[in-house]
Amino acid sequence: MLAKTYSSAVHGIDATTISVETHITSGTQYFIVGLPDVAVKESIQRIESAILAINHQMPRQKIVINLSPADIRKEGSAYDLAIAIAVLTASYQIHSTELEDYVILGELSLNGKINPIKGALPIALQAKRDGFKGLILPKENAEEAAIIDGLTIYAANHLSEVVDHLTNLKRLPTASISIDDIFQKNINNYELDFSEVRGQENIKRALEIAAAGGHNVILIGPPGAGKTMLAKRLPTILPPLTIDESLETTKIHSVSGLLPSASSLMTARPFRAPHHTTSDVALVGGGKNPRPGEISLAHNGVLFLDELPEFKRSVLEVMRQPLESRNITISRAKITVDYPSSFMLIAAMNPCPCGFYNHPNRPCICGTANVQKYLSKVSGPLLDRIDIHIEVTPVEFNELLESRKAEKSEAIRERVIRARNIQECRFKGISNIHSNAQMRAKQIREICLIDATGKGLLKTAMERLNLSARAYDRILKVARTIADLEQSIDIKNEHLAEAIQFRSLDRQSWLG
Repeated sequence: MLAKTYSSAVHGIDATTISVETHITSGTQYFIVGLPDVAVKESIQRIESAILAINHQMPRQKIVINLSPADIRKEGSAYDLAIAIAVLTASYQIHSTELEDYVILGELSLNGKINPIKGALPIALQAKRDGFKGLILPKENAEEAAIIDGLTIYAANHLSEVVDHLTNLKRLPTASISIDDIFQKNINNYELDFSEVRGQENIKRALEIAAAGGHNVILIGPPGAGKTMLAKRLPTILPPLTIDESLETTKIHSVSGLLPSASSLMTARPFRAPHHTTSDVALVGGGKNPRPGEISLAHNGVLFLDELPEFKRSVLEVMRQPLESRNITISRAKITVDYPSSFMLIAAMNPCPCGFYNHPNRPCICGTANVQKYLSKVSGPLLDRIDIHIEVTPVEFNELLESRKAEKSEAIRERVIRARNIQECRFKGISNIHSNAQMRAKQIREICLIDATGKGLLKTAMERLNLSARAYDRILKVARTIADLEQSIDIKNEHLAEAIQFRSLDRQSWLG
């Protein structure tokens, strides 16, 4: 007999519905065809043990299982449950009229228990597009899939429960979820706050500007000055995720298997901080079977690179293109996948190997040549792509003892949201532009207009700091953000002057 069930394959952050066709004839061998990987081929052993565990029989005949379309590579163990149901149906052990209505996924243990899978959210999205009524999934993945309206999501713990459900002996429980309730529950739920940072008011101001316009930032200063402390608090002043941003961020973490077990939806902006020993593949994604890297896991959030010069040069250089295009394309011989990577880059570094170059109290023992060699580890083109350069100086002892509480993240975030709302209105109808940092050359020329005095000021800065044309655009973008924070229609000279000072750590200026 021929039986058909439906499963799904995930490539990148999108899914493709897979038909699991099972044919049983006379013979003794098992065959799985349709470009399966090793994990899929091994599934027949898990399936046989699981079927025996629920007091059914594995047919001692020739079983041919075709995973269609055959030109798409099938990876992982998520097809176990769909194959098991197809085998039981093809061998007349169960009969159901619902098989064509549902996408079925789950990894089987030898005792029939159903283990969780990766990518439940993109699978649910594709199932809805393809007109299925719903999904039968492991219990751990049910709430994640239930985010998508218009689908019935059945949560299963064991193969026997799925068999009982399909034969109408006992129906599986359904999963439902309220997106509004999830957002309301987790809104402003941050463990860290800017009020915990003593002093550093100028740095907080710079980070507020960065958050308001989505600008990349580099913090440069001696050890213990508070660079990491400040960077970790940046997500607390960013605007809340929108529903669309939340769904896209959740899809990336779902296919990576990194979605928190107690969470079905990402409601907080991600903060990723890879170690400086990370590889270029780990940072941008890739591998034999491509997976998202850190820059995609930071999508709609913050990527923090501490000790920037300690990263391998190849790792930093491979990040230049995603910083501009805000997506990464990974090509292999048999597959090409696209991952979104629209993130805020926050980098931190010491000014020299010993860390005390330009320190107000401690002498630097490196010498100018060593300082130049150290800073040259970060290329000029990469620095050009960072909008705001900030020198972080040590906090004075008196500021540490100050009892007056600093401004809370919530108050800063309100100003940031107001500035972002101005930008959303400004860029309404323009594809893929939501903040000032994302402006392309055309928008910069139309929106970032300055008067004759401002042009003279900018010309002087360009000549003295030896800035590139890209840095020129960065200054205009930052100045536009400063104006938005003050709800000013025009970019004033003081806005431009403040933006220029954020390029003062370009290498020529820094080394005097």
